Amino acid sequence: MLLNRWTQKSFQYSMHKAGLGKEGENRAAQTLEAAGMSIITRNFRSRRGEIDIIALDGEILVFIEVKAWSKLSIENLSYSVNPKKQGRIIETAKYFLSIHRQYNGRAIRFDVVFVSREAVTHLASAFMERI
Repeated sequence: MLLNRWTQKSFQYSMHKAGLGKEGENRAAQTLEAAGMSIITRNFRSRRGEIDIIALDGEILVFIEVKAWSKLSIENLSYSVNPKKQGRIIETAKYFLSIHRQYNGRAIRFDVVFVSREAVTHLASAFMERI
């Protein structure tokens, strides 16, 4: 298959970004487990969105978005989990709870984990659902 120059660069960027994201999710999962959390599943998808990691922190069910970027600061990354993205995560969490009823009745939390080359930063209760 022949790729033009732009398509080839775009493909390479996508593969780099996918690899960076996977590596970031792996580092985030290791950090969360080391902190005592139990990973239930990773990359849970619905038609509304995806949740990178779903875990238990004691009795609390935690839905976690992982952001792994190599060039931007945490201040820049925090803008990437904007209200639209939060809404997709919340809707996907509701779907998860609708098909995994064993977790109904638990307290839930929405966290964000930022991963850079230097550090893994866990923001517990990064956002909440508004009614």
